Amino acid sequence: MLGAGVSIGPFVTIGAGASLGARTIVHPNVVIGAGARIGDDCVIHSQVSIREGIVIGHRVTLHDGVVVGSDGYGFARQQDGTHLKIPQHGDVVIEDDVEIGANSTIDRPAVGETRIGAGTKIDNLVHVAHGVAIGRRALLAAQVGIAGSTTIGDDVMLAGQAGVTGHITVGDKAVVGAKSAVLQPVAAGAFVTGSPAFPHAEWRKASVVFRQLPAMKKRLEELEQRMVELQEKLDGCQTPKDQ
Repeated sequence: MLGAGVSIGPFVTIGAGASLGARTIVHPNVVIGAGARIGDDCVIHSQVSIREGIVIGHRVTLHDGVVVGSDGYGFARQQDGTHLKIPQHGDVVIEDDVEIGANSTIDRPAVGETRIGAGTKIDNLVHVAHGVAIGRRALLAAQVGIAGSTTIGDDVMLAGQAGVTGHITVGDKAVVGAKSAVLQPVAAGAFVTGSPAFPHAEWRKASVVFRQLPAMKKRLEELEQRMVELQEKLDGCQTPKDQ
């Protein structure tokens, strides 16, 4: 079903039962799976793949090469060492006013849903794994990766190349610095940096110490050598008790 004023470019494929809201623009070479629902005033750029049954809200922008609804990374190791694929049949919901950058991927889970909250803005080359829940107005910079079943709160900021492990929660308004590895839950409002990530203020102090490690190592070796020399002098001055 196509709403009023929909614009569809050349070589677009739309599966059975899919629907597009009013004034939505679909650029060339887009694939929209069967049963997908796309809201009003969306912009779907070239080479986007929207898999079957995906739900996309109003005023959503998907940039070139975005994939929504690809299979989550789910495998079970067998006794012979091979990996049995777990079918991924869950839902993906993209709420209103979301923008997703080029070549980013949003995976579907085996059960339940992956959800991107309203107003969230995602940069290029971001991976959101199966079963992740991202809150409203979150900001994810380029090359962020979020592992499965993690919850990202409202107004969270993840800087470039930050990685978040699975099955944890990053609280509302938390900030994660660039290249950080979040391996533990992050409290609401916290600012963490580093690998593994810890409070940013402590990370700044630690990074100063880290830069001084070569000089500190040299000083330690010099002190150890002086202690050896002093010990040798003390040993040479000692007189045996039986003399």
